[in-house]
Amino acid sequence: MSAQPVSLTVNGRVHEGYAEPRRLLSDFLRDDVGLKSVKLSCDIGICGSCTIMLGGNTVRACLMFAVQADGEEILTAEGLADGPNLHPLQEAFWNSHALQCGYCTPGMLMSAYQLLRENDNPTESEIRAAIDGNLCRCTGYVNIVKAIGLAAEKLREQPRTSPTGGRPVPPDGPTL
Repeated sequence: MSAQPVSLTVNGRVHEGYAEPRRLLSDFLRDDVGLKSVKLSCDIGICGSCTIMLGGNTVRACLMFAVQADGEEILTAEGLADGPNLHPLQEAFWNSHALQCGYCTPGMLMSAYQLLRENDNPTESEIRAAIDGNLCRCTGYVNIVKAIGLAAEKLREQPRTSPTGGRPVPPDGPTL
């Protein structure tokens, strides 16, 4: 079958290309769009390293075809920062030593981002439940959980803005 046109809004920018119907969204984002935060590991949706936001919800990019995401809005770990300014989640991961090899970090960030969009004051067990689908072989999760809690505190102290450009929160709901 021939390649199909695919148009995605990724981290606020439109990306257009072509993809074979069986090409994974994770491969399209890494190879065609050039986003290296979308990690490839298990290719069966278990590890969470390819977690992204699609249409406002976390999804595993290795479980979707690029053509299925045509016309969608996607946010990746690269899109959390506002230019040179790290998102509070990214800062908290850095300051809390919540990463070692870094392979799981983008997926952890996106799962934590979803949690903090829905719950700005999560308990430790709520944080652990939110990252339950993200495997880390290095850290033991202690500093990851700590970092997400610290980011929640910092975010509660700040006015809420969009992760891409600092625009005010839309009236239909919060965006970190």
